Amino acid sequence: MALKATIYKAELQIADMDRSYYGDHALTLARHPSETDDRMMVRLLAFALYADPALSFGNALCVDDEPDLWERDLTGEIKRWIFVGQPDEKWIRKACGRSDKVVVINYGRAAPVWWEGIKAKLTRQQSLSVLRIAPEVAPALARLTDRSMRLQCTLQDGHVWVTNGEETVEVAPELLMGPARY
Repeated sequence: MALKATIYKAELQIADMDRSYYGDHALTLARHPSETDDRMMVRLLAFALYADPALSFGNALCVDDEPDLWERDLTGEIKRWIFVGQPDEKWIRKACGRSDKVVVINYGRAAPVWWEGIKAKLTRQQSLSVLRIAPEVAPALARLTDRSMRLQCTLQDGHVWVTNGEETVEVAPELLMGPARY
């Protein structure tokens, strides 16, 4: 018998001073049995970084040719494709061919090794941005995990603060490749 996804609800208030984006989002996150709280919360962070009414979660853990998040326009064209983790170079190149912008949000202790092994193969990908999240951030975000979360995210000057009202996690994504604004 297959294991089912665990459903998490998140009320996410975003104040992005860098983009002048302010919004409240009622999100449903399906955490696949193979996914950790760390990864799920980095997906939520990715949503906050690129928040837009057209941004939605994909089925990347279940379907190979879908992203973790994507933003589509009204015609169905993919405007932004977001990977979380350490995707294969082949999937990154394929996403670059299908989307206007591709973002990889890389995290974890193996992140530097992954990047050193893949960066030379991606130099021609003009639409690609790669961000690295410090290794201690994902576990700190995971401590905010609850089946019903109320979180506030403030983005300013390239820093992100995520809080549940009791604990705050500061994130300073490091841009490894791509345009200055993530």
